[in-house]
Amino acid sequence: MNKTRQYNWFICLVAASCMTLYGFDSSVFNALQGSDNWLAWFNLDIEKDTYTIGLINTCYTIGAIVSGFFIGGPTADFLGRRWGMGIGCFITIIATLIQTFAPKGKLGVFIFGRVLIGIGQGTALTAGPVYINEVVPASIRGTVMTFWQLNYSVGAFIAYWINYACSLNREKLGEWDWRMVVIFQMMVPILIIIALPFQPESPRWHIKKNNNIDAARAALRSIRETDNEVEEELLAIREAIEYEKEIISPGYSALFKDPSVRKRFGLAVVLNVGQQLTGQGTLNTYSTQIYKKVWSSSQTINLINALWATFGIIFTLNAAWTADRFGRRWLFMVGAVGMACCMMIVPIIGMTTPTDAEGVKSQPVAIGIVIMLFLFIFFYKPSWGATVWMWTAEIFSANVRSQAIGMASQCQNVANTIFQQFFPEFLQKVGLNCLFFFMGVNILLCIFVYFFIPETKGVALEQMDVIFGGADHTEKGAQILGIGTETQPPPVELKDGAEIHEAERRRDVV
Repeated sequence: MNKTRQYNWFICLVAASCMTLYGFDSSVFNALQGSDNWLAWFNLDIEKDTYTIGLINTCYTIGAIVSGFFIGGPTADFLGRRWGMGIGCFITIIATLIQTFAPKGKLGVFIFGRVLIGIGQGTALTAGPVYINEVVPASIRGTVMTFWQLNYSVGAFIAYWINYACSLNREKLGEWDWRMVVIFQMMVPILIIIALPFQPESPRWHIKKNNNIDAARAALRSIRETDNEVEEELLAIREAIEYEKEIISPGYSALFKDPSVRKRFGLAVVLNVGQQLTGQGTLNTYSTQIYKKVWSSSQTINLINALWATFGIIFTLNAAWTADRFGRRWLFMVGAVGMACCMMIVPIIGMTTPTDAEGVKSQPVAIGIVIMLFLFIFFYKPSWGATVWMWTAEIFSANVRSQAIGMASQCQNVANTIFQQFFPEFLQKVGLNCLFFFMGVNILLCIFVYFFIPETKGVALEQMDVIFGGADHTEKGAQILGIGTETQPPPVELKDGAEIHEAERRRDVV
């Protein structure tokens, strides 16, 4: 790997670190539910205050939804992708301090910090994947985007292991056993803010914002290996964006006016809602309560959560070698089938094994359930974890990219807001049998992908429109710019990335 490619990886990994914020926060709230000091500080009872517990989780998602729908996209478009990430990280730092030092009994202050942290993360999580997809070469886009989801697990890893270490010293730490977990949420945003000035802005943003060709060329020269690559990509960007400016209205209105974009947006919404209804969102937020059904020791539960996050990192790496080799559709379907099987087996074990007087399972049964839940994330992480973000971030044209990614990805939190508010009561009433719901969802998602989701592996961003039945923006843009085009063979009906490659091969022959 030469220095240019190394630098390309570096700037992408900085942007991918924004996902650490999401993983950390989701895991922090889960970890806090196991802290008696946190519950006592805000006068909460984990058994009686199920609605309030759900509300504390929901308020974060409300902030993220508002930001993803109405703040993140315009910020990334007007100020730039780097500013979008930086502003989101800064808000997260402020919100972390508010949560950490919330006065005793003032749950409203803590909830305000949760809302604010949702706004910050919604802003950063919109700009991050847009930036990565606009600077990375198409040939390794899937591999690089794997690290976006990987950093969700990194965030969870940091949160859970800090929580486990604090749980071993709760008597010494007192109230700081939960404050320590919360305040470490500042660490990664600070590092991102420090690194952002040392990387270029997206070349596509330079063209889209003010048609600054020189700035776009300079940005491309820092992340591409040859001048030929730079000029070819710069021309494709100019052609596509020129067509989008002339023919298609930019921003939110284009999401609904252009049939091709409307189709993509609808598919992306279903995938992002589906991601949270696979069971992962619930397990990551409420696994502490689920494990209390099979384990009595809170220290053991904290260790299991920490190991869960550790294996999450390892399992996510499977997407790095499968996404660009077997494609996105293959990962979606294999992952959904595997998760459905796990969500079927766990409640069956729960129904067919006895519990003791305290309502917990025997040690061997508990270990079996935990193994199946770990197998669940083996299937989830590289598929519906990494690949949903990968697919969502690469399918939209430049005129709607930031708005569409922000809105579609935040539909994850829309699903969370609706479902997670009531999940504690659902779990309380039916126990592990609630996992049958997730089994059914995963079966439906596999069927949906088979019939409706096209393959996008290896397709350049400027060629995505063709896959979804839209016009070739580069070809139309070339005509507007007055750039001559070579004679082309008759158009080919394209359904997935493989046919894109076949079309390109035929054109080379001609």
